[in-house]
Amino acid sequence: MPRPGTAVFVYGMGMSEETVDGRPVTDQQIQAWADEAEAGYDVSRLRRRGRPTAGDGPGTPVPVRLDATLLAALTDRAEREHMTRSEAIRAAVRAWTHVA
Repeated sequence: MPRPGTAVFVYGMGMSEETVDGRPVTDQQIQAWADEAEAGYDVSRLRRRGRPTAGDGPGTPVPVRLDATLLAALTDRAEREHMTRSEAIRAAVRAWTHVA
């Protein structure tokens, strides 16, 4: 299933239909998008893609194996602290290494 806001092209029986969020895209909508693009975009208002940086710059994924008990404890603590598991792991590593 496509993400909301993505265009879907459906082909079948010689017909095609373009939709956004399940609604057909009209010629008027396409023209409005073209007019908007030709007028230019404020780049500072565009949505950034990708994950936010975690610290001083891009992060390096580090695979770690946890047994079921440790993973459950991590998940419970992260939920209590209103953090993601990744945020909780980074906080624990910072505390252990004494890096701010």
